[in-house]
Amino acid sequence: MNYPYLGKRIQEERKNLHLSQAQLAEASGIQTSYIGLIERGKRNASLHTIIQIANALHVTVDYLLQDYVEGSDDAATRRILQLLQSRNSEEKEMVCRLLTVVLDYLDGTQPHP
Repeated sequence: MNYPYLGKRIQEERKNLHLSQAQLAEASGIQTSYIGLIERGKRNASLHTIIQIANALHVTVDYLLQDYVEGSDDAATRRILQLLQSRNSEEKEMVCRLLTVVLDYLDGTQPHP
């Protein structure tokens, strides 16, 4: 396992949620200093710790453990799916409608404002 990549992914998810290390630490039950060490790839997290962090970030463990690929279309698709995973059906439908409007705009099938 590439622990620096794992730490970077954890840090990115934390920042995406606008959480500080202290907030993630509180939500996961892990000390703030340990979160920092994990994010910097200085400490190897146990499976139990990774599960606690994943739960606090509302992501799956496999999402955190997958190989880190910057800018990949597959990574973007996985990110979208990850964001939708914890949403209810009504919220997912709302996102689909919004995404349709955005894609129609990008495709030029909707008039520009």
